[in-house]
Amino acid sequence: MLRTIQEWIMVFIIVGLITLIGNWIGYDVMPVKAIPGIIVLILISLAGLILDKLLPFKVPAIAYISIIAILVSMPGVPGSEQVVKWTTDVNLLAITTPILAYAGIAIGRSWADFAKLGWRSIIVGMLVLFGTYLGSAVIAEFILRIQGII
Repeated sequence: MLRTIQEWIMVFIIVGLITLIGNWIGYDVMPVKAIPGIIVLILISLAGLILDKLLPFKVPAIAYISIIAILVSMPGVPGSEQVVKWTTDVNLLAITTPILAYAGIAIGRSWADFAKLGWRSIIVGMLVLFGTYLGSAVIAEFILRIQGII
């Protein structure tokens, strides 16, 4: 398990560095200002992954990560104001870029497994993406018309 934790830490460090750069370039947040938030996010994610391995329950790791994040940022918890202040400096889109890139690399490494899904899965995936885009466009159009922007 120690080797797995070391691999997680390396991935988190790489994603954290890319996030810092994306946060700086895209949102003008200096890396030094965002480092505490990145560290908090890494620690929360790492704790959730470790809990997933240690506890016998069949619960996805994201549930543990979410619960920990909620607990450490809940009003009334000692230090929660500082956690919220630090993580506010990290933009969500700066985080998603390296995560999606990592997911793409992970899929790319296992093309054989991806090919086993078959052509139907590719069509369903494309329809889901198209539906999400179309749904977002319709909602945006509706909201912008209500606000009188368009």
